[in-house]
Amino acid sequence: MPIARNRISRIAVPATAALILGTLGAAAPAGAATPTGEQTAKPLPGTHPEWATAQADAGAVPDSAPASARIYLAGQDQAGLAALAKAVSDPNSPAYGAFLSDAQADARFGATAAQVKAVTDWVTGAGLKVDATTAHYVQVSGSTGALAKAFGTGFRSYRTEDGLHRAAAKDAVVPASAAGAVLAVGGLSDTLHKNTSHAVSVREAEARAQARAGAAAKLAGPDKKAPATLPTVPTCSEDGYGSKTAKGAPAGYEKNEPFAPCSYVPSQLRKAYGVTDAKVSGKGARIAIIDAYGLATMEQDANHFSTLHGDKPFAAGQYREFVTPDKWTHQDECGGAAGWAGEEALDVEMAHGLAPDAQVVYVGGNSCYDQDLYDAMAKVVDGHLADVVSNSWGEIMHGTGGDLDPAVVAADNQLFQRGAVTGIGFTFSSGDCGDSSPGAAATGVNCQSDTTQAQTDWPSSSPWVTSVGGTALELADKAGHYGREVSMGDQRSVLSEDQKSWTPFPGKFYFGGGGGVSKDFAQPWYQQGVVPDRIAKTAADGTKSDTPLRATPDVAMSGDLVAATLVGYTNGGTYSEGGYGGTSVSAPEYAAMLADAVQARGGRAIGFANPAIYDRAAGGAFHDVNDSAVHNKFGNVVDLGLVGGALKVRLYKIAADYGLSAAKGYDTATGVGTPGKDFFNSFRLPHHR
Repeated sequence: MPIARNRISRIAVPATAALILGTLGAAAPAGAATPTGEQTAKPLPGTHPEWATAQADAGAVPDSAPASARIYLAGQDQAGLAALAKAVSDPNSPAYGAFLSDAQADARFGATAAQVKAVTDWVTGAGLKVDATTAHYVQVSGSTGALAKAFGTGFRSYRTEDGLHRAAAKDAVVPASAAGAVLAVGGLSDTLHKNTSHAVSVREAEARAQARAGAAAKLAGPDKKAPATLPTVPTCSEDGYGSKTAKGAPAGYEKNEPFAPCSYVPSQLRKAYGVTDAKVSGKGARIAIIDAYGLATMEQDANHFSTLHGDKPFAAGQYREFVTPDKWTHQDECGGAAGWAGEEALDVEMAHGLAPDAQVVYVGGNSCYDQDLYDAMAKVVDGHLADVVSNSWGEIMHGTGGDLDPAVVAADNQLFQRGAVTGIGFTFSSGDCGDSSPGAAATGVNCQSDTTQAQTDWPSSSPWVTSVGGTALELADKAGHYGREVSMGDQRSVLSEDQKSWTPFPGKFYFGGGGGVSKDFAQPWYQQGVVPDRIAKTAADGTKSDTPLRATPDVAMSGDLVAATLVGYTNGGTYSEGGYGGTSVSAPEYAAMLADAVQARGGRAIGFANPAIYDRAAGGAFHDVNDSAVHNKFGNVVDLGLVGGALKVRLYKIAADYGLSAAKGYDTATGVGTPGKDFFNSFRLPHHR
């Protein structure tokens, strides 16, 4: 079953270095701006990780030990790339929408032959071998001694919580001969960065909750039944939120709480978010989806799911995929294709469901590790495979093993900017662990346990992507008419053994949308005037800033685990369906909404969407989600369903995220809100703040 896709990292990066990497116009100039003969050596801050301490030193790594690294190319005019990405994305700029062709972008900003030669000469001269060269990086391998010669630092073994790991004894340095050609270098430490997803099925979440709680807190076994006054079969509110009362259940936060809604299908979501009324379908637009590996039956499953629920299957040629099973790696650590199948099915079916005429392309990374998912993103950008790219994975930036590798930040941001100048935008799910603090991780079923502080996720916190948070959507009726929304966050209790009360009560944090203010990135221009300083000047961990910082998410859509979304796919040869939740649901939903908006504006690409989003924040384009405006009875539900063959009865308090809540105006639970009644009209008409 799919689990959270967070990239786990053990590479240190000082907060000041991360802030420089995240600013929008302060990138260091590329080598093309400075003659090679005038270059000076370039230090690489953060390549000596903070976990590589003198106390943990276990001795030198033998020179003969194998080693590898990835050298990301600076390309030409980094500052110019950032400036143009801003200009073409801003509705208030004269250059708005004036995207470059791929050839033009390569000519202006791509790595030059001279830069590639400078890097190749440098590394081969040190005794390393070039394994691969792309438009974005040079991959090298060889002995540790050769790596030490190339980067001006020795390599030592250090004791960590998961064994011995190699790291540079001091920050690495690129020699003057290649300094202008290098953006960043990854892999100097031998710790890998694994990604997990921001999605979980109802069944998988229940299993995790029981595993966390231990045997003493297990739910009733298969021989236990619900009280006689409750139904003895799985039951949900099928005619709208709260349409069926859980009579006979013990009193919870109030008496007679409703059954949880039945899992939503795409036709209901299209109605709720205005797709049906706007008569848009994503025709002429293209959506790319990136996950790891690939489900062999994906198109067949998506077509079967669509047909079962009254929608059109993919037309011939409407769905494509790029997967390379012969190159898949790290399947044991990542869960393999089976472990990612639910996530992939969710992403494809939501993209097709909310934009049924859009072209959909699936690109599977060869593992769940950083470099392979980067390669998948680069394939989309280099081949211009889409107008909008949906990604449902992320990672904490500050963990017990150290901080995020600065090479990941630099390389990803450069790729997002390259996409922006050619009209490609990226959406990322914001996470499923509230503020991602240790408190949330103690009981949350989709949290990274190694978090050290309240924080935002990466790449969701990049200033160059659209961060998509989650809500609990409450439909007014079975057809899908919009009722109301609250922030995505659930506290959970289970029926006691004597079936007379809930345990524990009040419930503990179980699941919730991610968000917060990042201490690692300055506030981007498009958030100015929309995100108030009272939010933007205090990072998630309480750190105060004299200047505003990047806040997430930017927008939100339905994604709660209790108000779940139905997904179907083939597992072990059998097709089945079940409810899923997470901002992994929200991200492909919003990518599909952007594809629909492309159609609404006559087929013109939107590109990087955040400036257009914040430009519309004050109008009717978005529902302003506000938890305090919703009466308590619309925030608590009883869930009665089968888990592992047994009938389980649970009580959930929704709008109960950890450290986050939705309030009037911008908030760090739902951003500017969810697509509202004027969302598509705002793209049909000229719109400026």
